[in-house]
Amino acid sequence: MLAIGLMGFASGLPFPLTAGTLMYRLSDAGLEKTEIGLFALTGLPYALKFLWAPAVDALRLPLLGALGQRRSWILATQLGLALAFLGLGLSDPAAHPLVTAGWALALALLSATQDVAVDAYRIEVLEEREQGAGAAATQTGYRLAMLCSAAGALALSDFAPWPLVFAALAALLALGMLGVAIGPEPAVRRSDDGAPLAARLRRAVIDPLRELALLPHFVVILAFAVLYKYGDAIAGVMANPFYRELGFSGVEIASASQVPGLVASIGGVVAGGWLVARLGTIGALVWGGIAQAATNLMFVALAWAGHDVSLLVAAVVVDSFAGGLASSAFVAFLSNLCSPGAAATQYAVLTSLMAAGRTALSGGAGWLAQQLGWPAFFATTTLLAAPGLLLLWWLASRRSGAAARTTS
Repeated sequence: MLAIGLMGFASGLPFPLTAGTLMYRLSDAGLEKTEIGLFALTGLPYALKFLWAPAVDALRLPLLGALGQRRSWILATQLGLALAFLGLGLSDPAAHPLVTAGWALALALLSATQDVAVDAYRIEVLEEREQGAGAAATQTGYRLAMLCSAAGALALSDFAPWPLVFAALAALLALGMLGVAIGPEPAVRRSDDGAPLAARLRRAVIDPLRELALLPHFVVILAFAVLYKYGDAIAGVMANPFYRELGFSGVEIASASQVPGLVASIGGVVAGGWLVARLGTIGALVWGGIAQAATNLMFVALAWAGHDVSLLVAAVVVDSFAGGLASSAFVAFLSNLCSPGAAATQYAVLTSLMAAGRTALSGGAGWLAQQLGWPAFFATTTLLAAPGLLLLWWLASRRSGAAARTTS
């Protein structure tokens, strides 16, 4: 679990750089808003990682082969990330924006590949009953790293030049490398190690997808994966416009969402892992789903109260705790759907389909808020949890029925 947590930390370090921290640096360098907006495209590898995930399942890295299939990929991406951090820090976005964009794209590509390998490692090295704790360990490390590369990097930039800021982040990758060093390689026997490359790639792409498609009720499972956190996703899209319309300053929003929200999120992640161990994945998903839906009502209260910093902090903390709790159970659920040896491809496909579906469905969030007003909008996001919970009930009832038939 310590190794998994450290690998999760290394996964979380690069992500804010392709979202918030990099944009801050570009603004600091004097780039125009249009140019800054285009840099958001460097985050595309996170949405497209399923395209090369089969290579992580099928290909061995010769120079690091002694570490095994999973750890060699993780260490290779971490070494590449350290180089990309340094390159991004040394580049001058004002003088050579395309060079900076190239380093940012390389960082996102390596980061997305590391995520694929770390997810596969966690799924294969743990037993099914341990997946909840593994999800909690990964997400705890991930969130702590995001604090370092978001709030920590921005704070350090007030006192140090950007090359030193990025060098410090590169140095923090040593924690992820320590995780690779102390973690055991998953004991997954790969019967096709001696097969031709084409055959291995075919087995890494076609067979995993066929396994997923043949899962009982796969279409319902996919619909559940899209809808489980749909209400939260809709609310999250409009959160910052909501805060700004209520008159909260950037400092007030950041002070509520950074440290208090992060700490609450980590607490929720740990609680979610505990619930999975106590109640099983389905039970934890039920409580997580109810909690993340109910906490959206805090934003209804905030909409009525107006500019109330204490209530803002309370709403963010409660919502972050519930979101972390549901996320632990959800990651454990998706992990248990994947097969050892094909986990990189299957998990990447599941999460990519889920993210694409949820993003498409979230496109009308602004229109909905405009039509309903803030109190009714957030009340509606609470109700939008119902389809996911109903699908979960349906899947649980089918699983219970199958278990009863097997016993009889």
